[in-house]
Amino acid sequence: MIFHILFAVSVVLAVSSLGIAEDDFSPQSVQNWAQWRGPHFNGTSPEGTPPITWSETENIRWQRDIPGRGSGSPIIWGNQLFLVTAVATDKQAENLPEKPAKEQAGGRRLALDAPTVYYQFIVMCLDRMTGETIWEHVAREAVPHEGGHPTNTFASGSPVTDGKRLYVSFGTYGVYCYDLNGELKWSRDLGKMETRNDFGEANTPALYGNTLVIPWDHEQQSFIVALDAKTGETNWKVDRDEPTTWATPLITTADGVTQVVTNGTNRVRSYNIQNGELLWECGGQATNPIACPVRYENLAIAMTGYRGYAIYAVPLSARGDVTDSDRIAWKRTDTGPYISSPMLSNGTLYVTKGRDAIVSGLNPHSGETIIEQTRIPGLGTLYASPVSAAGRLYYTDREGTTVVLEDGPELKVLATNHLKEVIDASPAIIGRQMYLRGEHRVFCVEDLSSE
Repeated sequence: MIFHILFAVSVVLAVSSLGIAEDDFSPQSVQNWAQWRGPHFNGTSPEGTPPITWSETENIRWQRDIPGRGSGSPIIWGNQLFLVTAVATDKQAENLPEKPAKEQAGGRRLALDAPTVYYQFIVMCLDRMTGETIWEHVAREAVPHEGGHPTNTFASGSPVTDGKRLYVSFGTYGVYCYDLNGELKWSRDLGKMETRNDFGEANTPALYGNTLVIPWDHEQQSFIVALDAKTGETNWKVDRDEPTTWATPLITTADGVTQVVTNGTNRVRSYNIQNGELLWECGGQATNPIACPVRYENLAIAMTGYRGYAIYAVPLSARGDVTDSDRIAWKRTDTGPYISSPMLSNGTLYVTKGRDAIVSGLNPHSGETIIEQTRIPGLGTLYASPVSAAGRLYYTDREGTTVVLEDGPELKVLATNHLKEVIDASPAIIGRQMYLRGEHRVFCVEDLSSE
């Protein structure tokens, strides 16, 4: 189911907490939004200064219609903006197997019927300054075997890049690697997903160095796999005891060991990125974890907010099963996001409650409350993850409304902005510009008052 002292000091602290080599944080890389949670993997933009106000007619540098539907977040490297979409064609499928109807609890079926036409699974590269197409490729044409939840799309996973190659996962419909000029370098078929209640897939890879990690939790045999990012060959693959999950892993290094921390209904687990060895695990989450874990100091913080609430902070030095043990640094069971990921900004962990625009500020070290649960006025259901920049917090709901808050103990509302677009994707921020991907349009938002 977003999406962020002195600058030199802040960079050193971020590098230390994330376990990333200092050389990896060149000025150029800080200016990129290479994966859906931004350069620090927590929704913050260290140098961003996006506008406070905008509308359909105000502070829009450009807007661009996107064919089909997609809810994967845009990512940016240099002057290139990458996104994915799925477009229904007029080509009818033949000899489709009959699929037995599934029912939700209470006799309701929420999932749509599986399509009977072919879809094109498309990767797009736009000029981030103009919105013009640089290149566009159909990765695959196929008939989806599930209809998906009405709010889901067939292009819900976000791309990721290292500045050399672009990685995209359409789940059942393939994993693809392109160079930044659009040349296909490799592709992989990891099998067919059968998701809970046919709600559909949302498969976002995580990248670290030369390793691409893809979680594959569904209603059959779940697994997590690490691919060689250059070749697509399998480095390791580990089976998981998990039902359908739409969570993206956090990859971070502590005490010389790079860990893949990924959420699940049954357990939060950490794997050694070198060989897939299970390092630690912690039970106690609620159902359907989607939010991406975040790191603070030496803690991995994972959370859920569907049919219950759970936030668990586990030391990255933990080993083995820490469920219900004193090795858990802290936990909360009174709040937690369902779809929207948390945000760690200026020493405060901001979390929402379920799908509602109710935000709390927590001390990430202790879990203690800094800001009591506060409803953000003017916002409805949240799917997009929040972002922060320039002392401001940006929360966007599914109706296209973004409320800008002051990053402080009072959560003062600075502005309420609206676009006529369903927005489930998390924003990306580069300098003075914010990029908002709607269901059918992409917007570049920038303060144009001085022009």
